[in-house]
Amino acid sequence: MASILSYVPIVNRLVLNTRRTWTIDIPPVEVHNVETAAEKRPRTLKHLLKANHVNHSILYHNLQFHNHMPHILGSAYLLGADVEKLHKIYDVEARTLEPWEPSPAEITQEDWRDFLGDPRYQRAYVDFFEDALALRHNYQWKRVVEEYLYAGKEPLVNCLFGGLGHPLIHLGYAYELDSREIGMEALGMAATQYNFLHKYIDDPSYTKPSPIKSSTPLELLNRLANDNRLDGSFKDSGPDNIEPLFQKHEDIVLEYWNAWTLNDPVKDFQLSQEAAVDVVIATVPPGTHSYNFYTCHVLTTSHAVRILLPFIRPEHRINLVRQWWLFAITVYIAVLRPKIDPDNIGSGDGGKTQWDHVEDKALNGPYATDAHFVKVVRAIKEAAQTWGDVHERYLNAAVRFVDDFEGWVFS
Repeated sequence: MASILSYVPIVNRLVLNTRRTWTIDIPPVEVHNVETAAEKRPRTLKHLLKANHVNHSILYHNLQFHNHMPHILGSAYLLGADVEKLHKIYDVEARTLEPWEPSPAEITQEDWRDFLGDPRYQRAYVDFFEDALALRHNYQWKRVVEEYLYAGKEPLVNCLFGGLGHPLIHLGYAYELDSREIGMEALGMAATQYNFLHKYIDDPSYTKPSPIKSSTPLELLNRLANDNRLDGSFKDSGPDNIEPLFQKHEDIVLEYWNAWTLNDPVKDFQLSQEAAVDVVIATVPPGTHSYNFYTCHVLTTSHAVRILLPFIRPEHRINLVRQWWLFAITVYIAVLRPKIDPDNIGSGDGGKTQWDHVEDKALNGPYATDAHFVKVVRAIKEAAQTWGDVHERYLNAAVRFVDDFEGWVFS
């Protein structure tokens, strides 16, 4: 029996746009206002998010790791975790986090852009944005985001994929849970993780016709996998390859980036979400259990884009999706372009296994406190809800993932 989700997609028609109003229009997800909810489960989530905000920095482990507490709490809550499970997740995740440390100096309205990209200023940035929240925006956190995300000729919205896309992911949970704490943390992450990737959006000269024929994201990734110009570029797999990639092969990266033209933006975004699932699941041959930690960010950032598109200004939506595509290309090359074989997902068991099995594994299985594991499940389920799943491809991918996962591979 096919899943009910197969017949009730959120998006059931394409919205065509002229170039004059070139954007992406999809329905928003349900917003869960945990700040004002009276029930114990949302109140528990609210308290835990506030506790994390007060007690734990957004960056830790020599300023290299990102605080995922809102991601896993939010994902588990939205998958149905009860109060006891939320507390358990908090306790496990908190073990590795660190307290806030003072920044070298405070940040002011006059110099707030001067320290972009410097993680030492994480406390100062969060304090700065919270001061704006309290003193100028009457605790309306979305107004603070509006002011600083879009300000200037090189706005923060054009660089949300620094730090493996965690600022973007954080911002997505802020909107979905209507949380000012997560919102201010997301701005702090965006400021401290700001990097060179912004120029590819800010400078229009990087957007130009590609010698590669326009195609779907999956077809372009398959072509990229076989592009011998990149053979032998890197010895080892991982994010340390990202900056050298642009130093050595920026021209190749931009060829593939510009080859995806988004002529039919909604349909193209749908195809990009399908490709994001394939990058994580279809690159894992049966029996290897080799789910790559870094490619999972291609999917979780795609999910964050899906959450944010209805909430950000229309004129920035196409560029947000193009940021994701640049990030996806970059990560795929950095992990040495594993073969994407749709047959690795399989054809399922004829509908016997449904989403309740997937959700149970995410909430009660041995990896229920692994933030990235739970986020991947949530991302695949939301894609199925958004686009429909008539052929149960999303369901099959999710079942294969939760049943086959044995931990992340980092190389």
